[in-house]
Order: sequence, then structure tokens, then C-alpha cells
Amino acid sequence: MRRREFITLLGGMVATWPFAARAQQKAMPVIGVLVTGSPDPDSGPQLAFRQGLREAGYVVGQNVAIEYRWAEDHYDRLPALAADLVRRKVDLIMAGSPPAALAAKDATSTIPIVFRGGGDPVRGGLVESLARPGGNLTGVAFVVDELTTKRLELLCELVPQTQVIALLVNPNITTAERVIGYVQDAARARGLQLHVLRAGSESEIDAAFAALVQLHPDALVVAADPFLSSHREQIVALASRSAVPSIYAWREFAAAGGLISYGASLKTAFRLVGVYAGKILKGAKPSDLPVEQPTKFELVINLKTSKALGLTVPPSLLARADEVIE
Repeated sequence: MRRREFITLLGGMVATWPFAARAQQKAMPVIGVLVTGSPDPDSGPQLAFRQGLREAGYVVGQNVAIEYRWAEDHYDRLPALAADLVRRKVDLIMAGSPPAALAAKDATSTIPIVFRGGGDPVRGGLVESLARPGGNLTGVAFVVDELTTKRLELLCELVPQTQVIALLVNPNITTAERVIGYVQDAARARGLQLHVLRAGSESEIDAAFAALVQLHPDALVVAADPFLSSHREQIVALASRSAVPSIYAWREFAAAGGLISYGASLKTAFRLVGVYAGKILKGAKPSDLPVEQPTKFELVINLKTSKALGLTVPPSLLARADEVIE
């Protein structure tokens, strides 16, 4: 080979090497996040999810990317949004609620799905069992609906003269009737009169509280639900305006001015989901990762709100509180 031809060939190899090397490098993995609520990538749960990813060795923008899909409280949009993520060929789907997880499961049987769910994911059709999820799903699930009766007990302890209660529930969730049944049984056992209010949109929340004013209940139980949680500011403001003592599922309600909350930590749950997502991106199989169940439940009391309602919190209840907001 002539010297000039050799130099030309060598130069061509050097020029093409970086492109070949980059082609062989694995592309940055992409997580599709499917959320029932409105766009808010910096909400507490989403920040906690990214914290979990960091603990697993993944930093958004450095070695992992996220694509969000927001249903904006329209659950009927979830199937199309999940299908869009599947067409995008994301490496993993994080489903932030049971409805989102079901939509993702219906959309793909191959892309790993990590969910944050309430209730029983086995009865809900997400996994085969908690210890051995099977298929392409795993995640974090905790009791929410069954705790509704416990919330009623706590509320009656805080407002002992309660005779008439109201329950606010989102009728669009599959467990709505089950939740109503739990509270009906608990109310009947205590000799309480129960009014059920249903709201699946902003306007229906306003209408529910307008009806609440006419019913004059002694207390209100707000069911655990992603939609109601995403509208906590509206609900807490209306409960305050109506001067009705209310109990909620999540600490975030009490932090927003709600009277009392009892339930597992949303932030802890989403952090665990992030850790699981990181493990799967590193090669773990969802079917080998048991569904996590938080064992700690937070009781949070807002003393400022209790004073505004003219309520004296019993010392026994204060002693059991995990957090008291002054």
C-alpha cells in the first residue's frame, strides 16, 4: 500500500471512531411517569421519587431522563397516556396511583412498571401476590381504604359530641363503594348518622360542600384518593369556611391547614418507588422485588386549626401524634 493511501485510510478510521464509539454506548434510560393529577414535577411526591432514584445511583439529567404524562384528573385519559409512553419505548414506567398503574398494565406486559398504590394490589389486579408480584409490575402499596374507619374513630375522639358525619369520596375510583361500606358499618356501630358526598371534579367539590352546609354534620371524613389529594387546598379552604372538623388521609392536608390526618407517608412511599425504579434500571426484575408495605402511619394534628374551630385536643390524642402543627 502506498504511503499516501495508508495515511488517508488511517485518517478516515480516526474520523469515524468517535461516532462508532458513541453508537455503542448505551443511551440514557428514560422513565415515563404517569400521573393522574395536574402538571407539577416539583411536587412533594415527585421530589421524593427523584430522591429515591438518587439513592439508587440515578440523577435526572445526568444518567437518567424523565418524561411526564399528566391526566389532569381525567382518569379516562390514562390509557392513551400510558399507550403513548409505550410507543415512546421508555425503559420503565412509574405509575403514581392505582388507576395509573392499571392503565400502564393494560398498555404493556414487557416494560417494567413501578407503582405507588393504595389498597390491596392483589385484589386490585395489579400483582399475583405481595411476596411474588409476577409479571412486569411491583411497587409500594399501603392500606388506605381500610384506615377510613380508623380515621372516623380519631375524629370522634377529637369531636366527642359527634352524632352526624359526612364522607367525601371520589365516585370515579374503583374502591369508592368499598370505602362507603367501611364507613357505613363503622357509623352504624357507633350509632352515627352518615351522609355520603361524591365529588370527581372541582365543580363537584364545590357542590359537595354547598350540600354539606345544608346537612350541618358534626364532622367530615375525606377519603384517600389521588384526585381529592391534588385538590387539598380547595378542600381544606372549604372545610374551614364551613367550620366543619375534618380528617384526611395524608399529612399534606394538615400542612395545608386541615385539622387532622392519619395515614402512611406519601413522601416515604414515593422515595421507595424511586429506589425500586433504580434497582430495575440496574437489571433487577419486577417479579423478583416484593411489593413494599409501609408499616408506620403518621398522626398529624394542626393546633391552629383546632383553635379556630373552638376545639380542645385531648391530651391523649396529642401524646399519640407524630407531628403537631402550631
